[in-house]
Amino acid sequence: MEHFDSIVIGGGPAGLMAAGSAAEMGERVLLVEKNNSLGEKLLLAGQRRCSISNAEPDMEVFLSRYGENGAFLRDVFSRFGPAETVAFFNKSGIQTRVERGNRVFHHDKPADTQKKADTQKKNEKTGAHRILDKLLLYCKKGGVRILRNSPVKNVKVKNGRIEYIVTGIEELSAGRYILATGGKSYPVTGSTGDGYRFANLAGHTIVEPTPAIVPVRTQESWVKLGKNFRLRNVRLTATVNGREVAERFGEMDFTSFGVSGPIVMDMSASVPSWMKEGELCFVLDMKPTLDEAALISRIERDFEKYRDREFRHALVDLLPGAMIPMVLELSDVPEDKTIAYVSPEEHEDLARLLKNITLKVTGLMGFEQAILTKGGVSLKEIEPATLRSRLCENLYFAGEILDLNGPAGGFNLQVCWSTGWVAGQSARNSFVLN
Repeated sequence: MEHFDSIVIGGGPAGLMAAGSAAEMGERVLLVEKNNSLGEKLLLAGQRRCSISNAEPDMEVFLSRYGENGAFLRDVFSRFGPAETVAFFNKSGIQTRVERGNRVFHHDKPADTQKKADTQKKNEKTGAHRILDKLLLYCKKGGVRILRNSPVKNVKVKNGRIEYIVTGIEELSAGRYILATGGKSYPVTGSTGDGYRFANLAGHTIVEPTPAIVPVRTQESWVKLGKNFRLRNVRLTATVNGREVAERFGEMDFTSFGVSGPIVMDMSASVPSWMKEGELCFVLDMKPTLDEAALISRIERDFEKYRDREFRHALVDLLPGAMIPMVLELSDVPEDKTIAYVSPEEHEDLARLLKNITLKVTGLMGFEQAILTKGGVSLKEIEPATLRSRLCENLYFAGEILDLNGPAGGFNLQVCWSTGWVAGQSARNSFVLN
């Protein structure tokens, strides 16, 4: 049986960072990956541009974006946080820039712009590909051995320690093991929840995994009338039994099954818990910058301008063309009614409609379309400073397998980088101490 200092299970962003970090400390490291290629889910991040972190300057605000579990990351971020992450990639040759929402993206140097354009047809690599290349180089420099096409079948635990792991063809042992298998989202990339079973074998509790950052199903069939159109600068309010529980402002999409887009997916992680409390609805305000009185005045001006048109042809200044069929479906005004005969009461009804389009939420689309998993290995059973198991002395955790999730915008990859780096360093330090 071949023996290593550390074995990392999972070749995603957290696993690659953990392997490189441990190897950098002089460890003999084996990275075991079930797929033929590494970092498959990373290549989908940020629509393949890969928002590597977020530039929110206030660490307390940063931690709050992870909800009640955010405090767990305080020690980890103090060792390898957003600033260290950006410095790590900058040092490796990745230039970065901050974009809307403080998202940090890969960015070519200005001097490289023409060179990039000249070679675009020859080299179609995205920002995510470039990030992955640097991680692979990081592992290569440290001498990490990578075992591909090798799904782990079993983990042998005895007397509070992992003795060895079993792949499809061999048994492998190490002094320390780092679980970085991800969650259950986007299972086509290999994230099928295997790590939860391994953690269970080591005695760990799994907080029920649910999809997060995922499209939402609604009851209404008319949503398909706006399919594939992105609304911008709208407000979406979540209500439970009529009580407001959350609000977002930004972009959203209608789909054939419900709603999607940034502000919808940002609230999606809370949908299961909200639905347990009662009837969950999303209320869309298409004109959030206007109060109802101002919107009525706007409608009156438009209708005076188009007073000889039918209702269906008089909304062109008020709404995007793709949204008009949906509004016609929801409005009580007959679509062929001449505007001159539309009453002041109908003006008011239209204004109320545009500020209160209500959708009843029936659930989430599932792990197949989820970007992230909410839930995972309970943080109560993990040392926050080292990511070492409190139950299995030579086991560490990194990445999405943990019960940590934040919103889109670089927060979740930051968890991967930070926990991966710390787990790799801690594994080596535990060896030195022992």
